[in-house]
Amino acid sequence: MESDEPLIYRVGTFFYVIGGGIFLIFVATDFAERANFDYLFMSLLMIGIGWMLRRGKPGPPSAGRFAWLNKQREERRKKQQGKQDAKKK
Repeated sequence: MESDEPLIYRVGTFFYVIGGGIFLIFVATDFAERANFDYLFMSLLMIGIGWMLRRGKPGPPSAGRFAWLNKQREERRKKQQGKQDAKKK
């Protein structure tokens, strides 16, 4: 199982997951009417650490789903710009 992500990003994902699990424990204690806010603060801390480690990760490449639509918009803008330039002359 080889991943092309550097280790630091995977560690950040790990902290996200751990923070989410601790948050679920906090919600369970709240349902039991014995809310333990230590779990809430620990989950926020873990999610914050995960965010700090993953924030430098570049986004995924464009899938090109809207390439045709963007091309049509750009052509329409150029056409309208050409009409406006012709009116000014």
